[in-house]
Amino acid sequence: MRRLKIFDATLRDGSHAINHQLTKEQIRDYCLAMDEAGMDAVIVGHGNGLGASSLQVGLSLLTDHEMLSTARKYLKRTKLGAYMIPGFGTIKDQLIPAIEDGVEIFKIGCHCTEADTTKAHIEYLAKNKKEVYGILMMYHMASAEKILEESRKIESYGAKGVILMDSAGASTMEMVKRTVALLCENLDIRVGFHAHNNLGIAVANMYVAIKEGASIADGTLAGFGAGAGNCQLEALIALLQKCDIRINANLYKMLDCVDNVMPAIMKKTASPDPISIVSGQAGVFSAFKTHVIHAAKFFGVDARDIFMEVGKRKAVGGQEDIIVEVAQELKYKKSKQKEDYQIEALL
Repeated sequence: MRRLKIFDATLRDGSHAINHQLTKEQIRDYCLAMDEAGMDAVIVGHGNGLGASSLQVGLSLLTDHEMLSTARKYLKRTKLGAYMIPGFGTIKDQLIPAIEDGVEIFKIGCHCTEADTTKAHIEYLAKNKKEVYGILMMYHMASAEKILEESRKIESYGAKGVILMDSAGASTMEMVKRTVALLCENLDIRVGFHAHNNLGIAVANMYVAIKEGASIADGTLAGFGAGAGNCQLEALIALLQKCDIRINANLYKMLDCVDNVMPAIMKKTASPDPISIVSGQAGVFSAFKTHVIHAAKFFGVDARDIFMEVGKRKAVGGQEDIIVEVAQELKYKKSKQKEDYQIEALL
């Protein structure tokens, strides 16, 4: 059985929760506190990865270079990782500069049915002896068999592993068990899982994935992340230790970081609030939450209705413009119903 790797995405996924406004001081303090906590990698950057800072998905306070170089300076024992989605970033403009900034582990993401888009990027990194993993986002939108098909492509490109990203927090434990088990039985590379907590079962889903053979746990400290947050790493580690599953992580150092560093970074505790629960039920990308809330207020419609309609349209990350389109349609429908009611009352 492979040793379980822990990838800490707090300084990447958590960026969503604070509108990508991480400061150099916050990155410094976090890396100093977590460098001896036993994480295999700390992933740093914009929530949507390298090159993603934009008006559409959010402008970062810092550039990719500023974030990565700051983290590199303070990570001595822990590997520095970065995430990138082809389309937001390129080999020339993002991956090569990231390598120069000292990134050692790369995660290349795509929608769960579009592994082809990662081919050039994974092959380039593998050829240059970098530890690279393929990420299948919104994996709940495809069958387990389709996920296996896409994972085999990632394996053929030279990736060290494939990580399933439950981007909408839409997984049930049965879904996790079925999909992870199928991948572990049929792949020669590592299988990992990244859980979101929209339905309140992120730690449970991660535990199920590990029991089924996953050897990469990708989560965040204090569950800090998009929407309802992620699998809470310190809770996961405590659970694994309680169940006598060997892990190199230092729980006390993680808890110290939660107490002493996270309060200055997090604006509020990550939790499955009412809107996030609907997001998970609808199967909508967790990072849409802020955009949906703003659109609901602007157009005077129910955010829950927006999420349900966006879910029906199977929107994925990068299609944030659909939120405004849906909100406008709901407003029109609401106005039309009111107008019809008034006419009916007159008659």
